[in-house]
Amino acid sequence: MKQILTAGSERAPQALRRLRLDQHVYLSLLAILVGILGGYGAVLFRFSIKAAQFCFYQNTSDILTFAHTLPAYLKIGLPALAGLIVGPIVYFGAHEAKGHGVPEVMEAVVLRGGRIRSRVALVKILASGISIGSGGSVGREGPIVQIGSSIGSTMARILKVPRDREKTLVGCGAAAGIAATFNAPIAGVLFAVEILLGDFGISTFSPVVLSSVIATTISRYYFGDFPAFIIPTYNVVSLWEFFLYPVLGVVAGLVALLFIVSLYRCEDLFNWLKIPEYIKPALGGLLLGLLLCKWPYVFGVGYGTVNLSLKNQLPVLLLLTLVFVKILATSITLGSGASGGIFAPSLFIGAMIGGFFGWCVHLLFPHVTASSGAYALVGMGAIVAGTTHAPITAILIIFELTGDYGIILPLMLSCIVSTIIATSLKRGSIYTTKLLRRGIDISEGREQSILRTLRVQDIMSKQVVTIQESMLLVDIINTLKNYDVSYLHVLNVRDELTGIISFRDIRPVLQEDAIKRLVIARDMATTDVVTVRASDRVQLALEIMGRKGISQLPVLADHSDKKVIGTVSKKDVLAAYEKAVVRRELEGFPRLLRRGP
Repeated sequence: MKQILTAGSERAPQALRRLRLDQHVYLSLLAILVGILGGYGAVLFRFSIKAAQFCFYQNTSDILTFAHTLPAYLKIGLPALAGLIVGPIVYFGAHEAKGHGVPEVMEAVVLRGGRIRSRVALVKILASGISIGSGGSVGREGPIVQIGSSIGSTMARILKVPRDREKTLVGCGAAAGIAATFNAPIAGVLFAVEILLGDFGISTFSPVVLSSVIATTISRYYFGDFPAFIIPTYNVVSLWEFFLYPVLGVVAGLVALLFIVSLYRCEDLFNWLKIPEYIKPALGGLLLGLLLCKWPYVFGVGYGTVNLSLKNQLPVLLLLTLVFVKILATSITLGSGASGGIFAPSLFIGAMIGGFFGWCVHLLFPHVTASSGAYALVGMGAIVAGTTHAPITAILIIFELTGDYGIILPLMLSCIVSTIIATSLKRGSIYTTKLLRRGIDISEGREQSILRTLRVQDIMSKQVVTIQESMLLVDIINTLKNYDVSYLHVLNVRDELTGIISFRDIRPVLQEDAIKRLVIARDMATTDVVTVRASDRVQLALEIMGRKGISQLPVLADHSDKKVIGTVSKKDVLAAYEKAVVRRELEGFPRLLRRGP
C-alpha cells in the first residue's frame, strides 16, 4: 500500500506539469491562429475604409488634398447618406456594433466570459468602414478591437475552448487588431492586457504577444514597415522644459475630461430625440457635414492634419480651434449612432492642444523650449492617457507610432500627470463611463464580476412562509415553532407583502399571556420592508443586506408590485458564489486528468 501511494504521489506532479505544458502549447497554437485571422481582419478593414471613401468621393487620398474641389452639397450630403446606410446595418445587424465598441468588449469579458457574437465582426467592418470612409470623425482602433475580439471569441466557440481561456483569445484578437492597424505590436499587447483583460499573468501575456507579433507581420507584408506618423527628430532643448511638460499634462487632463463629458452628453441628446434609432446616424452625418464645409481637417481619422501639427505647419489659432471642433465632430458622429473609435480622435485632439501649448511656451521662452511639434507629440500621448486611464499603453503606442525615443521622458511625465488629473476629477475612463452608466463597474475585481453574472431568481429560495395580517399572536408563535424560520412575511387580503415579523419582534410580549389573543400580525409587523426583484443582480442584494444590516430579503415578482415569490439570504449568496467559482474552474479543467497519467 505504501508503494502504491508513493507511486501515485510521484505521478501526480508529473501529470500536472504535463497538463500545464499541454495547455500552454495548445493555447499558443490557438493564439497564432487568432493572430493570423486578426491580422487579415485588420487588412480587410483598412481596405474597406479605402473602398468606402472611393465610393463616396472617387478619391482615396487624404481629404486635405482634394477638399477644395468638393462642392458644399457633397460635403454635407455624403456623410448624411452614409448615416442612412450605417443606421440600418447596425440596428438590424448587431446593435453592439454601435459606437466605439471597446466598452462592449470589456462588458463581454467581465460578464460573459468573453462571449461575443460572430456576426459582430462583419457588421463592424461594414459600419465602421462606411462611417470613416464617408468622413465620420472617428478612428480605427475601436472597430478593430471589436473585430479582433469577435474573431477570438468565435474561434474559441468553434474549437470548444474552456470559458476561462476564451477571454484570453478575445484579448489575443484585440491585440492582433491594434498591432496590425497601427503597426505597433507592443502597444497592441499592452492595450489588451491593461485595458481589456487587466491580467499581466504569463498564461495570458504569452498568447497575446504571439497574436500581436503574427498580426503585425501580416500587416507589414501588405502595408510596409513604417510609423503611422512621419516626423522630424525632436530633443529636449533644456532641462527647464521638464517644468513645462507637467503643465501640459494638467491641460491635457482637463481637455480629456471635456472630451469624455461632451461625448456622452451628445449621446444623451440623440437618445432624447424621438426618432427611429436607424435614422439618427443620418442626422449626425448631416450635422457633421456642416462642420466639414468649414473645417475639412476633422474628416475621418485625421492623420494628415496630425502630421501637419507635428511639422509646425498649422497656424496657432487653427490649432486651438480644431481642439473643440474635433471634440464636437467626434461626439456628433458617435453620439448619433455611427461606428468608429475614439483613439484616433484622442491623438488628433492631443496633437492640436499640444501644438497650441508648445507655440505659446516657445513664444514666451524661445531659447529653452523646443518647437510646437515636440509638444504636439507629447500632447497626443497625454490626451490618450487622460481619456483611457491607461498611461502605459499611451506612452508605448506614441513611441511605436512615431519611432522617436528622444521625447520619451517628457511623454512619460505628461501622461502620468494627465492620468492623475483625469482620474481625480471624474470616475471612469472614456471606455468605462459607458459601462458605469449601465450599472457595471469593472474595477471591483473578480468576485464582483462573478456576482454580477448571477440574478436573484437564480439563487433564491422559493419556500416562503407567509401569514395573513389578521393572524393572532398565539398563532404567529406556533408558526415560528413549526417552520423553524427567522422571518414571517405578512400579506394583506390581496396577497401583497405589507410587512415582516421576526422572533425579535415578538420577544417583548412572549410573557404577556393576556394579549396573545388580542394582538394580530399587522400590529407586530415591521412595515418598512426592504425588498429586491427577481431580475436584480445578486450583487445588489448583497449590497442592500450589508447596508441595512440584515441577513435576508424578500424577493418580489418583476411583473407585480408586492407579490412575494421567494427569499434570498447571505447564506444563499455565499453558496452561489462558491458554486460559480467551482464551475469556472471545472470548465477550464482539461481532459488530460480524465485520461490519467
